[in-house]
Amino acid sequence: MQSTFSKKNPEPTKNFYDLVEIMHILRNECPWDRKQTHESIRDLMIEEIYEAIEAIDNKDYDELKKELGDILLHVLFHAEMADEKKRFGIGDVIFGIQDKLISRHPHVFANTEANDPETVTKNWESIKQKEKGRKSVLQGVPDNLPGLLRAQRMQEKAGAVGFDWKKWEAAWTKLEEEIEEFKSTLKNADKEEQEKEFGDVFFSMVNVGRLAGLDAENALRLTNSKFKKRFTYIEQHLREKGLQPEMVSLEEMDALWEEAKKFD
Repeated sequence: MQSTFSKKNPEPTKNFYDLVEIMHILRNECPWDRKQTHESIRDLMIEEIYEAIEAIDNKDYDELKKELGDILLHVLFHAEMADEKKRFGIGDVIFGIQDKLISRHPHVFANTEANDPETVTKNWESIKQKEKGRKSVLQGVPDNLPGLLRAQRMQEKAGAVGFDWKKWEAAWTKLEEEIEEFKSTLKNADKEEQEKEFGDVFFSMVNVGRLAGLDAENALRLTNSKFKKRFTYIEQHLREKGLQPEMVSLEEMDALWEEAKKFD
């Protein structure tokens, strides 16, 4: 399928190649789009991904549709800039992901057997490591991921090659040990040591949740949203009385907090 897009009659369609053509036109004729680089729109791409995640959390599928479009725009934007430098084009991106999906699903496209998700994951990591010539399965975890998400991904990858507890109960024992060590440092250690032990508690907590089938980053994001909603409720009710949080007691705010919980 080819593009049918025309500048003289610019109407949206569901044709992927029309979107590619629009991106090409913008890079050539819009001063802002023409000025951008991979680096200048990097943070915008991250922002769009988080907005898509928020739409998923809110089960707002109309918004998710829009945010996925924004993410796709960034994919095309980066591909267009790379194509201008003769590095790669959108066709190469599409070929690459197809090649990856075929090669990493030998239980679908070849004769390998994998009858459960755990085996699929192990096969995926094994194939990935061979393809990239990596010496460690952990090399596939980006250093700039959010801390909780990075911890969970490293644990998953180590677990996929057998370095793991079988059940969350075993990890819970380790968590209790780390909590006691952290508590001890709060009494008689310097801040650097406290921070290290605090990190161990987080890492162990992520491990417990992971083995229980939970996602640490998502769980904390939901709790952050819940806290924001409840505290905003407190501020709103105080504002209606001409008050600010710092003007009332903790007990008064806590009572409003308990009211807010009814609306979770």
